[in-house]
Amino acid sequence: MSALVLFSGGQDSTACLAWALSRFDAVQTIGFDYGQRHKVELECRPRILARFRADFPEWGKKLGQDHVLDLGVLNEVSETALTRETEITLQKNGLPNTFVPGRNLLFFTLAAALAYRQGLSHLVGGMCETDFSGYPDCRDATLKALEKAIYLGMDRKFVLETPLMRLDKAATWQLAEELGGAALVELIRLETHSCYRGERGHPHEWGYGCGTCPACDLRRKGYENYRKLAA
Repeated sequence: MSALVLFSGGQDSTACLAWALSRFDAVQTIGFDYGQRHKVELECRPRILARFRADFPEWGKKLGQDHVLDLGVLNEVSETALTRETEITLQKNGLPNTFVPGRNLLFFTLAAALAYRQGLSHLVGGMCETDFSGYPDCRDATLKALEKAIYLGMDRKFVLETPLMRLDKAATWQLAEELGGAALVELIRLETHSCYRGERGHPHEWGYGCGTCPACDLRRKGYENYRKLAA
């Protein structure tokens, strides 16, 4: 039982990494450099992996190779607030202009290609359709269709795992506590990065970020609700 985790360095993917390490015998990670505005998340990744190995030695034994792929072409074909220094707004179709068309489809397809070579059977991503910005490539139906397409195109069965799909952000914090206790919650709070603007200058109670972008808003509300439930 082996898995490849789509690991960005953010809250959701870090919770998914812990989830995978609690279930699989061997786990590798993959990240993507696509010219994202919040590129600081890539700098967080090695620190988080080092903390997993140091703070959770049983998980550390299972944690294998980390891969980072250069996807600059995604930046070239996408003019969004996630790949350009533009103001974050809602578009006429109701989606925020942080939506990068095809991003998760491409991520999972390339992860499957790597997993094919590495002999890994499960692909784990932090997509969620409960607390999310409405991105169509985060929907469960989208990823189930993609799983079938990957199977048909590669003639090998991969299971696309999305453990956060039905969880809101408060439940994601709770899941982290259940998996790794207060130590994992603190690691996620202080080491991960989710802010679309890439702000890491000032720590809030819920972690680092600008505090106003959609990602920070979701993270803040989720943490506040998690603390209320824990009180």
